[in-house]
Amino acid sequence: MHKLENIAEGIRQHFDVRTSKRDEALKRARQLTRACSLAIRAVHRDDREAMDTSLAEAQSLADQLREELKQYPDLFYAGYTQDSLKEFVEANVTCALIQSQPLQTPEELGVEDATYLNGLAEVVGELRRRTLDILRSGYSQEAERLLGHMDEIYSVLVTMDYPDAITNGLRRQTDLARSIIEKTRGDVTFSLRGEHLTEAIRNLSSQLNGNQAEAEDEGSLSLPINEDD
Repeated sequence: MHKLENIAEGIRQHFDVRTSKRDEALKRARQLTRACSLAIRAVHRDDREAMDTSLAEAQSLADQLREELKQYPDLFYAGYTQDSLKEFVEANVTCALIQSQPLQTPEELGVEDATYLNGLAEVVGELRRRTLDILRSGYSQEAERLLGHMDEIYSVLVTMDYPDAITNGLRRQTDLARSIIEKTRGDVTFSLRGEHLTEAIRNLSSQLNGNQAEAEDEGSLSLPINEDD
């Protein structure tokens, strides 16, 4: 039994180390998620400096997370870790597309393919948010550009017809993306039609004012001359 106690003590030590690593990973994952949220908020506010600062912080935290869990793959592939890395992908892709910058690959971001695709799917929601902000000031080509990126993302996601065990539930995210894109397309179309209607009313009003001015000029020219004067 003395030997069994030694075995148990060894197991407890291993568990202590793993628990410590898990707690540290949870803390790092929360920090990473927060940095990514700040980067996305900054890009929506067109605050380039804050965006770059938050993205740099997120990159550092993601690197630390990978390094600290290098010897603990089960912790690295745990839900909370991959969720934070998914947010990392979402932040980088969202900022790149809004700023018209090149996209980074999964290898450059240091994430798994499934994590990259799930992060890509969530970018659609952020692009809708950006599009609606733009449409508040009226229709613009920028809204069309972002809608084009949303369509392109969906066109890629819909081709990933693999089991959820491989893609980490990508199919559901793809369905959500399609719904968001359809709503956004309707908003852009409505805004465009409103723009056309406003322009038509403006042209008609200008034409009517012109016709009225011409009529007044013709009326003044046709007034009878008073011979007694």
